[in-house]
Amino acid sequence: MPEAFDATPESAKPAPTSSRAGPLPQDVCSPQTCDVPVGAGTPAKNPAKISAYPRELLAQARLQATDERLLDCLERLACDTPDTFTQRLGLTLHYPVLDSHSLLASTPRFDKLALAQCLKRECVLIEQGGQLLGVFADPFDHARLAWIDDVLQGAPLYLAHAADLATFLARHEESFHAVDALDHDADASSESDPLQRLSLASISEDQSRVVKLVNSTLYDALKLHASDIHLGMTGQGLTIKYRIDGVLNGAGKASGSAFADQVISRIKVMAELDIGEKRVPQDGRFKVAVGDRQIDFRVSIMPSIFGEDAVLRVLDKQDLSDRVSGVQLQALGFADETLRALRRLAAEPYGMILVTGPTGSGKTTTLYAMISEINHGVDKIITIEDPVEYQLPGVLQIPVNEKKGLTFARGLRSILRHDPDKILVGEIRDPDTAQIAVQSALTGHLVFTTIHANNVFDVIGRFSQMQVDPYSFVSALNAVLAQRLIRLACPHCATPCEHDDDTLYGSGLTREGVAGWTFVRVKGCGHCRGSGYRGRSAIAELLHLDDDLRQMIVERRPLAQIKTLACQRGLRLLRASALDLVRDGRTTLEEINRVTFI
Repeated sequence: MPEAFDATPESAKPAPTSSRAGPLPQDVCSPQTCDVPVGAGTPAKNPAKISAYPRELLAQARLQATDERLLDCLERLACDTPDTFTQRLGLTLHYPVLDSHSLLASTPRFDKLALAQCLKRECVLIEQGGQLLGVFADPFDHARLAWIDDVLQGAPLYLAHAADLATFLARHEESFHAVDALDHDADASSESDPLQRLSLASISEDQSRVVKLVNSTLYDALKLHASDIHLGMTGQGLTIKYRIDGVLNGAGKASGSAFADQVISRIKVMAELDIGEKRVPQDGRFKVAVGDRQIDFRVSIMPSIFGEDAVLRVLDKQDLSDRVSGVQLQALGFADETLRALRRLAAEPYGMILVTGPTGSGKTTTLYAMISEINHGVDKIITIEDPVEYQLPGVLQIPVNEKKGLTFARGLRSILRHDPDKILVGEIRDPDTAQIAVQSALTGHLVFTTIHANNVFDVIGRFSQMQVDPYSFVSALNAVLAQRLIRLACPHCATPCEHDDDTLYGSGLTREGVAGWTFVRVKGCGHCRGSGYRGRSAIAELLHLDDDLRQMIVERRPLAQIKTLACQRGLRLLRASALDLVRDGRTTLEEINRVTFI
C-alpha cells in the first residue's frame, strides 16, 4: 500500500509499481502528469500543467494541523481549486485520481461494502467499466488506509476530493437505508441500527424481510422530509422512490416479483385494505409513532400490468408544525409587491380569497400564514380541513370525516351557524362546497380556500363547471392566488455560468433581454445531498378583480380577453416571478423550465 505521508521530493521518487494502482478508468487523469483547467468550475482556455506539492508546504501543513485534519490544513495552505488540489496531492503521494465527474457517474457497490461502513470510513467501492475501484479521500489517515487496504482485497485505490466523495455518498445515504437494511442484516457489527428508533404503533414487531423493508422505507422518508413514497412494480421486482422538494428521487430496488407482492400486501394490511382485491384501486390510511410523534400515511393502491403500485402520502403534522410555527408571509419568498397585496387581502372584512396550485405547491402553508396575520383573538376563526395538518392556536379546526358523513359541504353549513368571522375551507372539491363557500363570502364572512387549477384563469372555468352562478362568484371573489414552489440553488456548490443563444431561445429569452443577469449552474455537494438545490421559494401570480374584470367574467368573455386585460392591469404571471429568481442567481434556468410554462 502506498505510504500515508511522504515528503520526499517528487524527482527522487520512483514511479509506483504496485498492482493496486491498476489500469486507469476512462476520463481519469494519470497519477504522474495531468493537464487541469485553471479556475473554479469553468474550463480554462489554456490548461496549466500541474506539479506535485513541494516538501516545504507539506512540512508546514504538518506543523500547523493542530485543530484540523492534515488534509484540510494542506488544502487551506495550498489555495488551489478542489480539482487542482486533488490532482496535485495524487501526484505528490503517487495515487491515481478520480475526478468529480467520473466519481458521480459511477455505480456504487454497497452490496460488497455496506453504505454504513462507507460513511464511517469516508470511502466507497465503485464499479467502472466492469472493474471494481476503491475510492478514498484522506491519504494521511494511517488507520483508515490500513482498514481500506485490508477490506478491499486488491481493488485499485483512487484518490478523490473529500467534498466530491461526500456528495456521492450523500446521494445514496438515506435512500439506500431500506435496501441496505434488507440485504445486510448481518453487517455493521458495531453500527447502531437507525430502524430501532422507529416505533410503529400499528405494526407487528416481526422482523421478516418484508416488514424490515417497509419499516426502513418509512423511516427514511420521514428523515428526508419526503412528501410521498412511491412503490412501483416492475417485471423484475419493486422500485422505491421518494418525492423530495417536489421531485422524485430513486431510493432503491428490491428484486423478485413475489417479494414485491408481499411488500404491497403489507402496506394494504397496515391501511386495512382488502389484500385479496387486486383489480381495482383502493384508498386507506394508517399511522405510525416515532418517539412521541404520530405520523399519518394516506395510501393509494393502483393496479398495473405488473401487479399493483402504491403511493403513500406522508402527513407529518409535527414536522409541518415545526416548519410553519411562527412563519409569517414574509418568510415564504413572495415578491414584495405580492406580499403587501396578500396582507391587504387577509385584512379584508369579507369576501373570498382563492389559492390554487397542484398538490405540494405550498397552498396550505400560505393560508396558514395569512390566518396567522389576522389571528389576534378578536375574530372567530373556524377551519374545516382534510386532514387538519397544523394546529393553529385560538382557532377552531374541524377535520373532515366522510365515513361519518362530515363532508366539506356539511361541515361548512354547520360552521355558518357557529357565528364565524373568518372561515378556512381546506379545498373546494364539489358543487355543494363551492355554492356554500360563495354564499358564505356574500353574507359577511371572509373565506380562505383552495382549489386545484393550473393558473388564476383556470379557476374561473372550474367554478363554471361546478354550475356556480357567475354573478355571485365574481361578487364574492376578492382575489385568486396561483403559486408554485421553486427549488433554490445551493449556495455552497452553485457557480456562475453563461447560456448559449439556443438555450436562451428555448427558454423564451434573448441575449439582449438577459443583459446583467446572474445565471448559475449547480453541481451538488454534501450540503444539498448531491441535488444541487437547497430550500424552496414561492412564486406567484395574483389576480385582483376589479369591476371591468368582473363584468367580462359575468359576460363569459373568452379567457384570452380576460387574461389580456388582467395583464394590462398589472398581473405578473408565474413565469415572470420565476425569471426574477433566475435573474438574481437564486435558482437555475433548468429549474424554472421544469416548473413553469415557457
